[in-house]
Amino acid sequence: MNGRFSIALGFLALIFVGAILLYMPWARASGEFGDLASSLFTACSAVCVTGLTVVDIGSEFSRAGQIAILVLVEIGCLGLMTSGTFLLIAIGRRLSLSREFSLMNAYGVAQIKGLRGLICWVVGSMLVVETLGAAALYLRFRDVYKSVFFSVMGFCNAGFSLLPDSLASFADDPYIVLTLALETILGGIGFLVIYNLCTFRFLRRSSGARGRLSLHTRVVLRLTATLLVVAFAFFLASEWHGVLADFPLAKKLWVGFYQAVTPRTCGFCVVPTEALHPVTRLVYEFLMFIGGAPGSAAAGIKVTTLAVLVYTIAAMCRGEQETVVYRRIVPYDTVRESIVIFMAIVLFIAVVTGALFVTDGSGAVPADALFFEAVSAITTTGLSMGDTTRSLSTGGRAVIMVAMFLGRLGALSVVMMIGDRESKRHVRFPSEELVVG
Repeated sequence: MNGRFSIALGFLALIFVGAILLYMPWARASGEFGDLASSLFTACSAVCVTGLTVVDIGSEFSRAGQIAILVLVEIGCLGLMTSGTFLLIAIGRRLSLSREFSLMNAYGVAQIKGLRGLICWVVGSMLVVETLGAAALYLRFRDVYKSVFFSVMGFCNAGFSLLPDSLASFADDPYIVLTLALETILGGIGFLVIYNLCTFRFLRRSSGARGRLSLHTRVVLRLTATLLVVAFAFFLASEWHGVLADFPLAKKLWVGFYQAVTPRTCGFCVVPTEALHPVTRLVYEFLMFIGGAPGSAAAGIKVTTLAVLVYTIAAMCRGEQETVVYRRIVPYDTVRESIVIFMAIVLFIAVVTGALFVTDGSGAVPADALFFEAVSAITTTGLSMGDTTRSLSTGGRAVIMVAMFLGRLGALSVVMMIGDRESKRHVRFPSEELVVG
């Protein structure tokens, strides 16, 4: 079976297994069999690392059910491809060449040498960051389970909360808010960036040469910092007399910072999304559309795709033939892939929004809330305007599940299509000008 289809089937199988587990009496707080539809939706949201829910996780599921959700989020964050590879490595089996090349494309590794070490490092670093985050949260929560749960959800950018108000109960505690913000940022920049930062040496003793950060790492870090600063400044400006009006100055700053972090990757929120100014929500949709970095817990078009598109437009405006990013020429294939990813996400959002208008357009959910929900699902962000997700019809919920699945699978399917098969034309056709614009 073709690799790209096997990964899709693997995700589907994991979702259905998760749905069955969450349907069982031991997973429910009531001790009885749950609703199969809500179990399927929750499992899909967990595997796709989204965080959209149709039930209250803290009250609907038992401790065992919540742990099952946590495990589904962990596997979904790592990705079935990486998780399966790690298990193969753990039992000593050899990786196939196609699997190695697929992983190289997924994590941007230029050489096969050291790939097994990279995958083990990915899993290890994830556990280390989550453990450190849980330890930091334990100093405030004094509850091991609660600390681990929120730490995992923060790093995996899942956004599932044990509380019905997400993080609103912690709005007065900058320690908790900023700790989760840091974990969310680390989960959104990608494993490859963390690996590059941890293995970076300013001066290599063996050769005396200066080490350097890769182009990928530099683009991700600079754009992430830029987006955070811009989003933070905009949120303060637009909501200073809005949802932040009654907050003291210091609280405005830490709440504003977290609200600038969460829309690109995570579904947690300190202030209700539906209470935000319409312009703020519009900016949120733009940030959700961008997402995080490749090889991270976030979806969207990714910051590297945005960088390639922006620099390509700038090069065209200057009359240049090549896309140059930080004094490095970006290959033509990368530019073409970026355009395809951009258009694919736009198409997904348009189709999902149209489908929601058909299923729930005449209901009580406003059109802007449906569009926001579509963007959030496709980008696996998990933010929602009030009870939009719970208010959707059965058909609308099915649309959102498909959207979450496509959003989580999109990047992997592109990688597999590029890596598994390459077709070349044996006939070269004549060229002719085509008027565009």
